[in-house]
Amino acid sequence: MAIHERTAIRPPITLPDAPRLPSLRHFGPNWYATVMGTAIVASAGTALPVDVPGLRGACTVVWALSAVLLVAVLTARAGHWRHHRDQARAHLLDPAFAPFLGCLPMALLAVGGATMVAGTPVLGERAALVVDVVLYSAGSVLGLGVAVAVPYLMVVRHRIDVGSAAPAWLLPLVPPLVSAALGPLLIRELPAGQGREALLLGCYAMAGLTVLATLAVLPLVLARLLHHGPLPLALTPTLFLVLGPLGQSVTAVNQLADVAPGTVGAPYANGLGALAVLYGVPVMGFALLWLALSTALTVRAVRAGMGFAMTWWGFTFPLGTCVTGAAGLARHTGLHAFGWLAEALFVCLVAAWVVAGTRTVRGLVGGTLLAAPPGRNGPRPAAVRTA
Repeated sequence: MAIHERTAIRPPITLPDAPRLPSLRHFGPNWYATVMGTAIVASAGTALPVDVPGLRGACTVVWALSAVLLVAVLTARAGHWRHHRDQARAHLLDPAFAPFLGCLPMALLAVGGATMVAGTPVLGERAALVVDVVLYSAGSVLGLGVAVAVPYLMVVRHRIDVGSAAPAWLLPLVPPLVSAALGPLLIRELPAGQGREALLLGCYAMAGLTVLATLAVLPLVLARLLHHGPLPLALTPTLFLVLGPLGQSVTAVNQLADVAPGTVGAPYANGLGALAVLYGVPVMGFALLWLALSTALTVRAVRAGMGFAMTWWGFTFPLGTCVTGAAGLARHTGLHAFGWLAEALFVCLVAAWVVAGTRTVRGLVGGTLLAAPPGRNGPRPAAVRTA
C-alpha cells in the first residue's frame, strides 16, 4: 500500500529591506557647482577691502569645506562613470547637460585659488602653493579642453532648436577666464623672466578667449528672452550665470594689473593698470544692470511657484566674481563706493550660499535631489546630427 505523505508548504521567508544607498545614476556634472559656490565664498571674503574680526578664520573654515566637497564630488562622479557609463555618455549628447562639464575645471581652479588665499593658515605657504599648482594646472588644461570640446559637440552632435539659447551655454567658456583671474597668485611666486611674462600674457590670452566668446553667446541669450519670454521657472536662476564672465573678467584685469609691474616693461605695466579701470568700470556697470534684471525675473519666478533645484547654486559663484571684481576696482581707483559695493554683494553671496547649501542638504537627506527627473529616468533623448 502506497503511503502518501503530506508535505507542508511553507511561505517564503522575507527579510526586511536593507537600507539602500542613494543611487549615483543621476549625479551629474552640475554638482561641481556646490564646490565652486563654496570656494568663492572663501576667496571673496579674503578680497574684501575691510577687516572684519573673525572673517579670515571663517573663510578658512569655508575653504576647508570646499576642499572636502571637491573630494566628495570627484569620488561620486568617478562612481557615476564606473557604474552608470551609459548615463554619463548620454549627458555628453544632451544639450541641456553637456555645458555643465565646464563646472569641473572651475571647481578645481576655485579650490586651488581659495587654498592660496584662505588655506595657508592650515597648510602653510609651501603646501598651499603645491596644492594650487596641481589644481591650477589640471583645471587650466581641462578648462581649455572643455572650451573647445563642448562647442564642438553642440555643432556636430547636438541638434539645437532656434531660440533655445540658454545662459548655461556660457559655462564651458568661462574656465579659461577663471584661470586668468587666478593666475596672478602663481605669477607672484615665479622669478622675473620669460616664465613669469609668459604666464602673464597667457592669462590675458585666456581672458580674451572667454570675453570674445561671451560677446558671441550673450546676444543669443538676450534675444531668446526678448522673443520667447522668461525662462522656465526651474531655469530662472541660471540667468545669474551671465554675471560669471562679467565679474570674473573685471577680477582678472585687476589681478593681472597688480602683478604687471616687474613682469613686463613700465609702459606696458602702466597701460595694463589703466586697462583694469577703463575696462572694469563699464563692465561692472553692465553686470549691475544684469544683476537687477535677473533679480527681478527671479522674484517673478518665486511668486509663480519656483521650487528649489540645483540651479539655485547659480546664485553663488557668479555673484562671488562680482565681489572680487568690485574689490579690485576699489583697490585700483581708491573709490570707497566700490568697496561698499563689494561688501553689499558679499552679504548677498553669503545669504545665497546658506540658502542653497541648506536646501541641498535637505534634498540629499530626503532623497529628492538624486531621484530621476520627473517624467523620465535620465537625460532627455538628444537629437543628434547625422550629417
